[in-house]
Amino acid sequence: MFKKILIANRGEIACRIIRACKEMGIKTVAVHSDVDRDCLHVKFADEAICIGPAPATESYLNIPSIMAAAEISGADAIHPGYGFLAENTYFAEVCHACGLHFIGPSKESIEQMGDKIAAISLMKKAGVPVVPGSDGAIDAQDPKIASLAKKIGYPVIIKATAGGGGKGMRIVHVEDELKDAIMLAQSEAKANFSNDEVYMEKYIEEPRHIEFQILGDKFGNVAYLPERDCSIQRRHQKLLEESPSPFINPKLRKTMGRAARKAAKAVNYVTVGTVEFLVDKKGNFYFMEMNTRIQVEHPVTEVITGLDLVKEQIKLASGYKLSVHSDRIKILGHAIECRINAEDPDANFIPSPGLLGTTYFPGGPGVRVDTHVFSGYTIPPYYDSLIAKIIVLSPDRDDAISRMSRALKEVETQNIKTTAPLHIKIMENEEFKSGVVTTDFLQKYIYKTQE
Repeated sequence: MFKKILIANRGEIACRIIRACKEMGIKTVAVHSDVDRDCLHVKFADEAICIGPAPATESYLNIPSIMAAAEISGADAIHPGYGFLAENTYFAEVCHACGLHFIGPSKESIEQMGDKIAAISLMKKAGVPVVPGSDGAIDAQDPKIASLAKKIGYPVIIKATAGGGGKGMRIVHVEDELKDAIMLAQSEAKANFSNDEVYMEKYIEEPRHIEFQILGDKFGNVAYLPERDCSIQRRHQKLLEESPSPFINPKLRKTMGRAARKAAKAVNYVTVGTVEFLVDKKGNFYFMEMNTRIQVEHPVTEVITGLDLVKEQIKLASGYKLSVHSDRIKILGHAIECRINAEDPDANFIPSPGLLGTTYFPGGPGVRVDTHVFSGYTIPPYYDSLIAKIIVLSPDRDDAISRMSRALKEVETQNIKTTAPLHIKIMENEEFKSGVVTTDFLQKYIYKTQE
């Protein structure tokens, strides 16, 4: 087992990792930018090292500074959390070259799943259902591109091969829009990922976004856990997750879970990851992508299974054999997670950084809050706007919705706008209560008067 772990991240996920390490008797090292000196992960860790100025490129993405901090502190492993360098193959390779354990999968697994075209090709070979689409990268000037789109069937979606978070993505409904959409997607992909390759897929209308947590060890064993429904999104980014999905029955859960396990085995996956699917109205499901890291929404799975996924991740990375068996997992109730972002949902989700006045998060039975902020904390404008995650567990979905609604109404973040009021609207929405949850939920049921 590792003796000292450096957390190459910030905010709530850094706090979450530190808590798991403390319970395992592992020393921790926090790294931080100069504006994050007062962040809770800096206070909670055994050691803290400043690695640069506020911009992420000069601190949390600065590999030489992070490696220097690891050497100075004597850490024997690095946990990347999510975001920043979590899925960076070069970072994983540098850790290995410096004799440090990277708490995540191999760089080969990250690489295989990081390239969307290569991942889809691999999934086809592994027998995992994929969305009909191009066999590789496409170009707007290709004379055959229009016939390919017609063969796939409109609407189609253009996606960046190195993409994520809705960047480099365009939906095309008619042929006249195709070339411009491809060029726009290429331009956006180049700007965000330094890679302008894009590919084309059939656009699945009104799908559900369903994902499966997977765990793998170095002996080839892989387990899947009950699904998370991540369909409620804005700009292709998740706002709310729940488990189990109100749409998935036990038979479909097992079928999809086994497909997720196939996907993980195809890349010899080790530690914790997530396989994501799109599911249509008829229950047909298609591989979308694999996240080769711990995810923001992992607490949903933790509370309904009783597992500590960060501890499992650390154990698996250190060579422990998998102790989790999919068929033995019991679903302990219904869980919902609401992401509380420092954004104004009534002003096109514009970020709302600044000094927090009186700040209070909910408590009570079945309520968990993961956060790194407090009264008097200044939310910097340089990073992701997530400031807290509220997770509830109840015996059934109706009770979970009532509990979350109550919890959200207790949130106080003086001076700062957050997404909490939007989540209250979602909890009180009749379509949501009835389980009508697809990726266009916000546009159809919450912001319909603004369309």
